[in-house]
This record gives sequence, C-alpha cells and structure tokens, in this order.
Amino acid sequence: MATASPASDFAPVAAQAAAPARTRDPRLDFYRGIAMFIILIAHIPNDPWARWIPARFGFSDATEIFVFCSGMASAIAFGGAFLRKGWWLGTARVTFRIWQVYWAHIGLFFFVAMSMAALDLSGVFEKSYVSSLNLQHFFNDPMPQLVGIFTLTYVPNYFDILPMYLVVLAMMPLFMGLSRIGFWAVAVTSVAIWLVAQTGVLALPAEPWSQRQWFFNPFGWQLLFFTGFAFMRGWIPAPPVSKTLIWAAALFLVLSAPFGSWKVFLWVQAAAPDLATEIRKIWPLTAELRDKTDFGLFRYMHFLSLAYLGWVAAGEHGHRLIATGHSAGARVWQLVLKLITKVGQQSLAVFVFSMAAARLIGVALDQTGRDFASVFAANMIGFAMIIGVAYVAAWFKSHPWKTKK
Repeated sequence: MATASPASDFAPVAAQAAAPARTRDPRLDFYRGIAMFIILIAHIPNDPWARWIPARFGFSDATEIFVFCSGMASAIAFGGAFLRKGWWLGTARVTFRIWQVYWAHIGLFFFVAMSMAALDLSGVFEKSYVSSLNLQHFFNDPMPQLVGIFTLTYVPNYFDILPMYLVVLAMMPLFMGLSRIGFWAVAVTSVAIWLVAQTGVLALPAEPWSQRQWFFNPFGWQLLFFTGFAFMRGWIPAPPVSKTLIWAAALFLVLSAPFGSWKVFLWVQAAAPDLATEIRKIWPLTAELRDKTDFGLFRYMHFLSLAYLGWVAAGEHGHRLIATGHSAGARVWQLVLKLITKVGQQSLAVFVFSMAAARLIGVALDQTGRDFASVFAANMIGFAMIIGVAYVAAWFKSHPWKTKK
C-alpha cells in the first residue's frame, strides 16, 4: 500500500474543503466588524447605547458573532495550513496564534489594571476604579494572583473572552486530526464535548478565593466556533435561500425575545399582563437552555437564526456588501462598508484596544455626565479610535519597511 502524504491524510474532506476557504468572504469581515463596534459599546460602563445592542433583544449577542466569525476566519488562516503542510506544521501554526493571543490577554490585563490603579492613586476621583473591576484581590495579594493570571486560573470577569478563545484554538489540532476520519467524527466529538459541558463538569476555576468559574466555558462555546469553521471549510453546505427558513428564523427570534430579554419582557408585560404571567412561569424552565456560560441550546439556535437572516440579507457571495454606483449615497455606503470591514479584518488588535479604551471612556463619562451629547461624543470618539487602530494594525502587518522587488 502506498504511503499517503501528510496533506492527503485529510481526504476525503480536504478535496471539498480546500477551495471554499481560499477566498475571504466579505460577509465575514463585515459582521465581525459590526461585532467589534457592539463590543465596544457593551464594555463602556453605564453606556446608554448598550440598552439597544442585540443582547437586549434575545439570547445571543456580539460574543456569538465574534466566536462564530473567528471560527470562519480560522478556517481560512489555519485550516489551509493543515492541508498544505500536514498536521504537525498546521499545529505549529495554531500554536503560534495561541502564543499571540495569550500575550494579548496578559498585556490587556496589566494595562487595564495599571490604568485603574493610576486613577485611584491620583486621588482625583471619589470612586475606586480598581474595585469597580473587582481587582482589589489582585492588588491586596499580588503573588498568588500573578501566578493565576499567567496560568489562567485567575480570570477576572472583564478579561474572560480571550482565555476562552485560547482554549478553543488549542482544540483545533484535535478536530483537524478527526477530519481525517470524516466530518462525522468532527461533528460527533464537538457535540459530545458541548453536551458534557452542559453538566458543569468541564467548568474551569476563575479565582482561588471563591467557587466562581470562567464566565465563558470554552468546552461549550467550541460548538459555535467549529460550526463557523465547518461552514467556511465547506464541511457544511451553505443553507438555501428559502422563504420557509426565513420565516422560521424570524419567528424564533421574535417569539424567543421575551424569554431572552428583560427589556422585551417588560414590553410584553405592559401590553399583555396575562401573557407575561405565563412567560414568567416558563422562564425558570429555560434557564439552562439560555445559559451563557456553558452556551445553552437556545443561544445556539438564536444565533443561527440571526446569522441565517444576516447571510440572506447580505446576498449571494455578500454582493450587497460590495458598494457600487457613483451617487452621494453610494459613496457614503462604500465608505461605511470599507471602515467596518477594515475593523473586522483586524479584530484581535481592535478587540484588545477597545477593551482598554472602554474603561477610560467610562471614566470620561463619569466626569462629564451621561447626557445625550456626552454619550454621543464618547461613542463616536470610541468608534473613531478603533477604526484608527484597525488601519494602523493593517499598516504594520503590510511590512512597509520591506523593500519591494
């Protein structure tokens, strides 16, 4: 029997998967860019705009967009490396990315912790910004917390997305190895891990002085990541544009809203008190299904419904996200698309910056007040800053100092 090459070990899925992942879908960067803007708003303390982000109207939010799109982007960035160079070099490529994300997490924590400490030490502010992030444990007893930060056994609530992403990335070599058997092996394993995660036995400790666990359990959230990964690799075919599916997705979003959103529930209560009473009875029964930590089933269904409508709205191959025409409106739309897409292309740099900037924007709002003008200015300045970071990151990644031949 002839010996297969490393790349051929991924047959039969490799043949179908290689082609779809080579071209970067405009929908990927656009929606990931949208997520970055939402994440900034969500993390500015007491930002009134946060009342209108997707999380206030259903089970899923910008975190789901980030994780799903990261899975799609990983299929492009890393999945191809496994097919072209084999499992070992593919694993090395993922390991290098894990190394980058790990140090981004460490740097983010220490910058924010230093900033909050500097604000408290200034003596200018009445409140303690260190305590507002529950970081007093770190400063009161730094030695064990330093060990915890670097070993990811101390994960403060504000800094919990990147650790989850790290663990999910570390699972990629496993799933690419399983893909040698077939997509069914990948799917069964991912679903099995997700099911076990729902029991709580795979929860990871977040701090040594309490029983608190990681807010985002990576063993639950990997299901969404690898769903996006599978779509981009071509392991799962794109769903058809169907009126039945459109209506089904829309109805699920609408009917589930009172169960996933306190804001919507209050609207229902005001309009139909009897219906609200029945919803309140059912609400406790859905707690595990809408759980965010372990990524409950309703969150998965809600996001897939929302993603399907977004996919349909973008048009075939995302053609509605490619601005054409020369009118003033078309040029404005083209500029908006360009900026959002650029932010989506540099999501790690933008995410890390926005998490740090959000706290400082919150400090500024504490001083100015949160009237309409101040909030508008603060959010727009935040948007401008993350757009600027995206362009700067892209410039550095282009290696402009290298001599062009």
